Amino acid sequence: MTIKLEYPEGATPLDPNELGGLKYKHITTQGELDELEQVNIASGLRWLARTRRKDILSDDFAIELHRRLFGDVWDWAGAFRKTGKNIGVDPTQIGAQLRGLMDDAQYWAANGTYSATEAAVRLHHKLVFIHPFANGNGRHARIMADVVLDKVYGTGPIDWTAGSDLQKINERRIEYIAALKAADAHDVGPLLAFIGLSADLLGKVDRARPNGGSQ
Repeated sequence: MTIKLEYPEGATPLDPNELGGLKYKHITTQGELDELEQVNIASGLRWLARTRRKDILSDDFAIELHRRLFGDVWDWAGAFRKTGKNIGVDPTQIGAQLRGLMDDAQYWAANGTYSATEAAVRLHHKLVFIHPFANGNGRHARIMADVVLDKVYGTGPIDWTAGSDLQKINERRIEYIAALKAADAHDVGPLLAFIGLSADLLGKVDRARPNGGSQ
């Protein structure tokens, strides 16, 4: 059977080989797939709550997180994509760019370059921009940002959804995609505003000192 997927604006379509990586061959609808992924993500979040790993700001941790969130559903979870998409860097550049991003994020944390929330938002955007994996990049990036806030900065998570489902077409998702595109053009302001951080507070709020979790 062939699964019929629905792709909202900004989503990354899977090619036939990637679709072939679905571990549950009986799945034929988007709703069934969504349920499976939600169960897997819940399992991944339980792993996060238990993990004692210290290398949060590393490419190895980012890869492991994607595998934990999606590995029960897709056999390519935690593996870099091999094909070009409607978003993302060239596949040959993923490894280097992801490692460079994590080096930057370590520097931000060690030097207080940004407030905790702004650092997490910038990390989230760049992860989406790189688009390391065949799918699940947005969810992975949002969870990664919240993990960094918790385990590196010792602060609370971001309210990304504001009660909406960012996997569905709605006003919140449209605003989110527009903010990501603005950040692609080097204007992170709309993305910060999207999560409720006003421009006049940048660099002045929640500048928690790193708790050493990534060092």
